[in-house]
Formats: sequence, structure tokens, C-alpha cells
Amino acid sequence: MEPPVEVWPASQPPAENREAKGARNGAPPPPPSDIGPTKSIPANLEAERAVLGALLIDPDAIIKVANFLRPEDFYRESHGWIYSALLALHERREPADFVTLLDELERQERLGEIGGPAYITELINSTPTAIYIDYYARIVERTAILRRLIHAAGQIAELAYDESNDVDDVVDRAEQIIFGISESRIHRDLTPISSIMADVVDQIDFLARNQNTLMGVPTGFVMLDKMLGGFQKSDLIIVAGRPGMGKTSLGLSIAQNAAKRYGARVAIFSLEMSNEQLVQRLLSVESAIDSHRLRLGQIYDEEWPILMEAANTLAATNIFIDDTPGATVMDIRTKARRLFAEHGIDL
Repeated sequence: MEPPVEVWPASQPPAENREAKGARNGAPPPPPSDIGPTKSIPANLEAERAVLGALLIDPDAIIKVANFLRPEDFYRESHGWIYSALLALHERREPADFVTLLDELERQERLGEIGGPAYITELINSTPTAIYIDYYARIVERTAILRRLIHAAGQIAELAYDESNDVDDVVDRAEQIIFGISESRIHRDLTPISSIMADVVDQIDFLARNQNTLMGVPTGFVMLDKMLGGFQKSDLIIVAGRPGMGKTSLGLSIAQNAAKRYGARVAIFSLEMSNEQLVQRLLSVESAIDSHRLRLGQIYDEEWPILMEAANTLAATNIFIDDTPGATVMDIRTKARRLFAEHGIDL
């Protein structure tokens, strides 16, 4: 189904006030003349009507779309009102049909604004079947996301034009806006334990047949891996200790083992030591050359081949180091997001 083209000059409002109200969810105004008057806001009114008509034909179909489709996803505001009324009836466990919908809209004092009973009848008559409601709803969701992206682009441009804002704050805010749209598309439903159980049993079966395989990121420390099964996804591991007890050495050793032996992608954020110092310590561990002698350049001739081989081995790993002093949580989060988007992160 091709989206309808709704075009109006940049200097004029839409023909109907109802359409002007319909620019939902922060949709931007018509594009300026330098972009061209033929640009239209992403919307598919036919799909919106089909969703509403399908729900009136088969009220039980709302369970197929209620988990991802929201009233604000509709471009025409009146369509969002109708969908919201259908959701309200569903939540109250009341039948959703022509009569009850009219009553609900009348109670909300919106029946006249949407076009009265005649428009509800038109929605029912214009929808051939309710079988494909999930496809119609996905079209509505997709166009809503595109409108949010256009609105986000306008917000980011406004932030960028305001020179009073700190550039780091602008970048972080821009990333938050875009990630907010992306995260809004993630829908988690209630999952029956039977389907989860199958995955868990398969995982246990795999581990039983592969006793030396870890499901998490291995640390390289045998006893620690036996206790934890490796570092699992979404785990937050805190290593605490007094100064000089070896916290940094432990962290670097884990990062080095995970990246070199198991190909893990590791990010290291250091607020104290420089990246040169960190790499020097990694090189010392890999080459088994005393770090103090490395720092002073006291390398024997027979150690140079060992040092170069260790350097090449470490250079081939996926270890990323940031040594920004005094980095804030916001800074680390922003850089981690970029790294994850570009390369992925395991540890």
C-alpha cells in the first residue's frame, strides 16, 4: 500500500483544521521552500482507517496490536482519539462495537469532532477484512517513527544552532534523542515459561556436552571462571580494594586474556593512567619483561624479538582504550554507545 501524498505550500496551512490538529507527536511544520514544496510528512491515512475499521469488525484483534501501537502513533488526531477509546473499552473488558464506541466518544465529548456516527460507519464499510490488522498497524507504526525522526532532526538542529550550549552536552542530548526513538521500538511481551524453558534446557545440554566451554566472557583465571562461568551479559562486576592492592593489574589481565585468547571486544576507560602507561603494562605482561625496565628503556638485545612479537600480538586484539582524565558517567556512556554501534562490546 503506497502512502498517500499530502502536500500543501509552506506558506499555507492544511485545508482542514482537523488535519492541522492531526500532526501528532511533534511532527514538524511543512518543509521550507529551500527543501521544496513537494515534501510531505510521512503518513498513511488509509492504513490508519484500516486499523480502526478492523478493530470495529473484530474487537478481539486489539490484542495483536495493543502491545506496540499507541494512540500518538496516528497522524490524524481524531484517529488517535478513536483508538484510545477502543483501548479504554478493552481495558474495562467492555465490548467494543459501533454502539459502545459512540457512547465512549460521546462521553469524552469528542464524537462531533471526529465526524459523528457517519465517520465510524465509513471506517467499518471501508475495511474489507480484519485479518491483516497487524500489517496495517505496522505501517502506522513505521510512519510514526519516521515523523519522530524528522522531529528529532529539528530538535538536534535547534540544539546545534544555540551556541550557548556546550558542545559535549549537545552531542549527548542528540544521542539521547536518537536512542530514545530506537529504544521505543523495543517491545517485550509476556513470555510463557515453556518457551523460556526450552532455551534454558538447550543451554544446559550444550554446556553438559562441552564442559570446557563458558557461556560468558572468560577472564583467563581458571578458578574465577569456574565460580562465575565467565562474565555474563548485563552483569556489573565491581572490584574493590585498598590502593596498591592490584585492582588495575587484575582488570588489565582480564581485559588482555579476554581479548587475546577469546577474541572479545574490550573497552577500557582510565581516569588516572594514560593510554601509554596502560599499554606499557599490557606489554610487560605479554612479554614477561619487567615494567620498570620497559619504562626506562632498559631492553637487552635478545629481548627485542620477544617485545616486538608481544607488541604485534596486542595490536591485533580488539582492545579500545580511553584515558580522558575526569571523564563523567555521561562521557563514558556516550563513548560506549559509539563503540557499541561501530564495533560492538563484550566487556
